[in-house]
Amino acid sequence: MRADAQRNVDAIAAAAADCLSRDPEASVADIAKAAGVGRVTLYGHFPSRAELVDAAVARAITDGHAVLDAVDLDGDPRAALARLVDASWELVNRFRSLLLAAQRTLPPGRIQELHQEPADRMRRLLERGRAEGVFRTDLPTSWLITTMQNVMHGAADEINADRLKSADAARYISTTVLAALTPPGHRVP
Repeated sequence: MRADAQRNVDAIAAAAADCLSRDPEASVADIAKAAGVGRVTLYGHFPSRAELVDAAVARAITDGHAVLDAVDLDGDPRAALARLVDASWELVNRFRSLLLAAQRTLPPGRIQELHQEPADRMRRLLERGRAEGVFRTDLPTSWLITTMQNVMHGAADEINADRLKSADAARYISTTVLAALTPPGHRVP
């Protein structure tokens, strides 16, 4: 791809992530304008809204890696998990309207594919916590990750529905997730 075409693709993906993060119904015209390109150029790179939303989600997740890479995952796995949940929630909250656009546009399997790297980060931490005996081992790791993701995405939905305050969400998520991960018969921290 030529350098100018790559710049256009990058600008369009960044503009789509930004516009859809503010309004899940943002129009293609609004996204093209924010990217500084015409609709013909946008459609030349992203022939459908689904491809545009996909690129926006991929861009947001890629940008979020820097935030998640900075989280200290050493020490007590429960404390590390709480830090990871807090940082992950900040990203989910920032991009919750984009997530809503993705849920309306992309198949669930594609959304899961796009979340593979963040899920792998959680998987490594969960497996360490399981080995140390602080996280449950009676359920598959994949189920525990799905549970955590659904709790975070559910919090975003509750905020969008005005049933949860954004300021309370991180605490609710951490409390719920730690309770779900605590081995049966153990006290929830």
